[in-house]
Amino acid sequence: MTTAREGLLDALEEILIDEGERAATLDAVAARARVSKGGLLYHFASKAALVDGLIARLQERAEVDAHEMRDAPEGSAAHYVRTSAEVDSAFDRTLLAALRLSLGTDSRVTEALQEIRARWLRLITDDVGDDDVARAVLLMGDGLYSASLAADSPTAALATTDADRDAEALLRVVDRLRGQPL
Repeated sequence: MTTAREGLLDALEEILIDEGERAATLDAVAARARVSKGGLLYHFASKAALVDGLIARLQERAEVDAHEMRDAPEGSAAHYVRTSAEVDSAFDRTLLAALRLSLGTDSRVTEALQEIRARWLRLITDDVGDDDVARAVLLMGDGLYSASLAADSPTAALATTDADRDAEALLRVVDRLRGQPL
C-alpha cells in the first residue's frame, strides 16, 4: 500500500520525467498526487523538502541496487551491464527524475548522483581488479541505458533494440579487457 508521502514522491517523479523541473511546482505535485496542497505541505514543508525526499528515496534505492550488484553471482560488472538497459523500474524512475533535476541548479541532486556512480565504480573495480576496465564497464552501462531510453523516443529507429544481445556482446568485450579466454 502506497503511503501519501510515497504518492507525493511518485507524483514528483512523474512530473519531472514527463514535463521537467519547471513544471514540478508544489501545486502540480499535489494535483498529480490527488491531495490538497495542505496535504502535501504536511509531508513536505517546501519544494526543497520535497527534493530532499526524492534524494533520500534515490539513495535508499541505490543502496538496494549496490547490495544486488555486490551479491550478484555473475559479479558486479556483469550485473551492472545486464541491468543497465532496464528501464521503468522503481529505481530507474527515481534515477531519471533525479537526472532531470540535476540539469538545474540543485547541487544536492548532482552530488547524490555522483556518489551513486562512484559506488558503482568501486564495486565494478573490486570485481574486475582494474581501474581502466572498470571505467570502461561503467561507460558501457551508460551507453546501454542511453540506448534503452532512446528506444521510446521519436528516433527509436536509430536506437539499438536488442538490449540483451548488446549486453552479452559487451560482456564478451569485458572478458577480453580482463584478459580472460573467450
